[in-house]
Amino acid sequence: MKKALVEFIGTFFLVFTIGMAVRSGSSLAPVAIAAGLIAVIYAGGHVSGAHFNPAVTLAAFLRGKCPKGDILPYLVAQFLAAISAAALTCWIAGEVAAPALRATIPSAVVEFLFTFALCWVILNVATAKGTAGNWFYGLAIGFTVLAGAISVGAVSGGAFNPAVGLAVYAMGMESAKQLAIYFAADLAGGAVAALVYLYVNGKD
Repeated sequence: MKKALVEFIGTFFLVFTIGMAVRSGSSLAPVAIAAGLIAVIYAGGHVSGAHFNPAVTLAAFLRGKCPKGDILPYLVAQFLAAISAAALTCWIAGEVAAPALRATIPSAVVEFLFTFALCWVILNVATAKGTAGNWFYGLAIGFTVLAGAISVGAVSGGAFNPAVGLAVYAMGMESAKQLAIYFAADLAGGAVAALVYLYVNGKD
């Protein structure tokens, strides 16, 4: 229960930061999002592993670093947090802040690639034996999200996270087709990252 609560808190503040930062119209929105993610990762990593993302939970499970009994509580916490943060954002900032992006093959490709990159980085800096006890894991993860948001945000919206995808859909910022891409491409990216990690590193 404590781990699920930490997952809820971290996912909530990640999504709330995304919603409010994007609606602010600031060019620094990706920086705010990455900074917020870095903060909650350091705050919750020692308790839950700081997934805050169903694709990361899937990757960690396949890699052997997330117990089967944690999967459902984590997913429930992540999606509930996403919906709660979306509702609060809409209450504070009003309705749709940006037009929905068209769901396209390039959108699916970049979501897959950067979710793969995110999960690959997480598995290597936060679960690998060779990097155990490092201090930089939060920065590496946050900067991966920052790189993705800046480089492909205009193509896909830069979710790299099904819970974030659900939230931006609930806020009216994306279409149902784009939501399907967030689920399919992002979960696939997490799964492939775990399989590649196991091939390269084994279960260490």
